[in-house]
Amino acid sequence: MPYESRSRELEVDQPPSKVAATRRPAAVVTGGVGLVLVAVAVLVAAVATRSGNGQESGGEPVRSGPLLPRLGQGDGGDETAPAVRVLDNQLMGADGRPLRLVGVNRAGGEYACVQGLGIWDGAADPAFVEVMASWGVNSVRLPLNEHCWLGINGVRPDLGGAAYREAVIEFVGHLNRRGLVAVLDLHWSGPGVELALKNSPMPNADHSIDFWRSVAATFAETDLVVFDLFNEPHDVDWTCWRDGCRMSAGYDAVGMQALVDAVRSAGATQPIIVSGIDYANDLTRWLEMAPIDPARALVAGFHLYNFTRCSDAACWDGTVAPVAEAVPVVTSELGEDTCESAFIVDYMDWADAHDISYLGWTFNAWSCRWGPSLISDESGTPTPFGSGFRQHVLALPNGEG
Repeated sequence: MPYESRSRELEVDQPPSKVAATRRPAAVVTGGVGLVLVAVAVLVAAVATRSGNGQESGGEPVRSGPLLPRLGQGDGGDETAPAVRVLDNQLMGADGRPLRLVGVNRAGGEYACVQGLGIWDGAADPAFVEVMASWGVNSVRLPLNEHCWLGINGVRPDLGGAAYREAVIEFVGHLNRRGLVAVLDLHWSGPGVELALKNSPMPNADHSIDFWRSVAATFAETDLVVFDLFNEPHDVDWTCWRDGCRMSAGYDAVGMQALVDAVRSAGATQPIIVSGIDYANDLTRWLEMAPIDPARALVAGFHLYNFTRCSDAACWDGTVAPVAEAVPVVTSELGEDTCESAFIVDYMDWADAHDISYLGWTFNAWSCRWGPSLISDESGTPTPFGSGFRQHVLALPNGEG
């Protein structure tokens, strides 16, 4: 979502373990919108893939390669083809029919590990997967932290490196066994030796390529996975977005082309979501500037909230629909901060008519206004905002959600 950071702020009337939620005003400003969110997290445990130099920060070699079984083999007889694939401007499922991703985000993996709170913000077990599935969704997006995955820059060993990767692998396995597609998203990142504590404007040359090589190698043979290259590129032009540039903050950004190359170099052929600029809300030059993918499996990523710039049907018709005529479009974050659902329902109606996917932000028990959160508790009780989303998804034709 369009925020710049989550911070662990303690309030005097709360116990130290409680994380307070705050947010910047929801206004459209030059350079994007920032929201500040927070939460509490949980736990999980350990396995390995490769970081950039093949070692953990402690110097122990780690394993790489496929760690999950292949699930849901397609009908085409191609043993190397992922179950979810791209054909022209559609995603295709294992049954060979067009597939829209209709799902939710489950935040936590991007911030809990660097705040020392745990790995996930709440449950990540089969029982909780059932709670999400009861909403009729077919996909769940998991925001991740670059430094936690790689185990670098002072991340606690019990929350980063092998432990973090094992937790992600385990959660993806739970989702896949329930038949849900896992969307893996590079959400928080940062250059150099400073901890990744925010949604950076662009991926960095120091760690982001290593992250994607490792993630892609880990899940290269996992069918029900889609890669989301970078959460919300912002404060850059389209040339920097594709090719990289020197950032005003003093680091070298790598572009979307380099990240696509990193994923494919690891042998992964799954679809790759490449989100537009302006916090993923601008697709105006996406078709013109899209990176080259030898697997021809790119998906345009779009984020939408009621307070983002492109937030009405005229803009969607003019900038999103033309992209959807050429490649699949996934609205990988969808929400509104009104504690109501009229805005998202209008968009979902529009997206349904254009065969565009969408994933609600977020399936975490925060506030419907400051999250915005779909649920009010871990049992899946919908907020007023979440209720509209849930009712819409459950009313979709069979196989849509």
